[in-house]
Amino acid sequence: MTRFTDLGLNDSILSAIAEQGYETPTPIQARAIPQVLAGRDLIGLAQTGTGKTAAFVLPLIHQLLADNKQAPGRSCRALILAPTRELAAQIEEQVRAYTAHTKLTSAVIFGGVKAGPQIRVLARGVDILVATPGRLLDHLGERKARLDLTSFVVLDEADQMLDLGFIPAIRKLLRLVGKERQTLMFSATMVPAIRQLADDFLSNPETVAVTPPSKPVERIDQKVLYTEAADKPEALIDLMVPEAGKRAIIFTRTKHGADRVAKRLVKYGHKANAIHGDKSQNQRTRALDAFKSGESPVLVATDIAARGIDVDGVDLVVNYELPNVAENYVHRIGRTARAGATGRAVALCAPDERVMLKDIEKTMGVAIAGLNDAPPMPKGEAAKSKSRRRGGRRGQGQGQGEGASSGQKRGGASGKPRQGGDGARSGKPQRNRRGSGGQRRGPSATAAE
Repeated sequence: MTRFTDLGLNDSILSAIAEQGYETPTPIQARAIPQVLAGRDLIGLAQTGTGKTAAFVLPLIHQLLADNKQAPGRSCRALILAPTRELAAQIEEQVRAYTAHTKLTSAVIFGGVKAGPQIRVLARGVDILVATPGRLLDHLGERKARLDLTSFVVLDEADQMLDLGFIPAIRKLLRLVGKERQTLMFSATMVPAIRQLADDFLSNPETVAVTPPSKPVERIDQKVLYTEAADKPEALIDLMVPEAGKRAIIFTRTKHGADRVAKRLVKYGHKANAIHGDKSQNQRTRALDAFKSGESPVLVATDIAARGIDVDGVDLVVNYELPNVAENYVHRIGRTARAGATGRAVALCAPDERVMLKDIEKTMGVAIAGLNDAPPMPKGEAAKSKSRRRGGRRGQGQGQGEGASSGQKRGGASGKPRQGGDGARSGKPQRNRRGSGGQRRGPSATAAE
């Protein structure tokens, strides 16, 4: 069995890995990192929770140490782009953990906070910059940042960037990055738009696709509770009675809905906070910190948090409202059963959500057992539900719901470093030349930051 000490990574990286208690690389780490160390462009296909952050962070650190260059002013040596502020902050925290025994510098940039401190950090230059696209474009537009000297670029959660309408912004950013660079793209799925992005900006990339030994849905005990929409508040309170003190995430469709649910839970004695796109940076940070520490073990969230929260020990995920897109359900329940653990998920399903439930079951290839018998649907309700579902799908990726304009408040929070690392040979990587091309930044380019 391969161990981190067999991979030829820099000793400072191995020390940091050892402090995190990791000895064996995950499959995505074992397959991706040798390609990155060899200087290849890479498309990595892996679900969240598989250790993919370390799969690109560790080899980047190794190569930056080997190059031994000074970070350019107003710029960075390596750029990691993430779709949400939570994920960006989480990645940067892991970068800091893995560079603890080096002199490499890092920073994170997202909206919802004052620009001054970010501008000052950029002015000095950083080795590794983690950023959301919208705020980085703001700094570039004001000539407070430059990317022409950046040598490494990572696009994390590329499919979520597509869903949130970031692709035009990503194209503009990649056009501004130096042509001599190594580019890595990680995504859970490879839809045509993502494939086109890879074809335009990656040079002869190696593709690494890793399927977890067991899919998260196979480790989650899923149940559905059939209820009328008007009865959901009471049903949720009844459901949460035996969960007092346990860590749980409850998903709603809307920001106002998240606030209402959180207030009701607090009224009934639960320590709960809401997190969504209208919350400020400080509010979101405090809510996540309280959730992680157990001070407030219930978090009510919109889909902006479906892939941005990486916290171990989530006992239960409740879908207070089913998502319009079946794949989002899978991302939601994936907040439990992390790192090989088991978990539980309960969906509250109203009559107008029954068609959504069928879509979810079809997507996962499993039938979700009911906690009670499903009542017959009212005549004509199936057709109305199908129409609503189609309308929700048309809205995906158009900056709706959690979308925000360039000036809207944004924020961030961080997460615990995940298992990381694998490696192969060391040495200076080969840099590949890139083509360019881009589109104007669309109105939804800063959605969900």
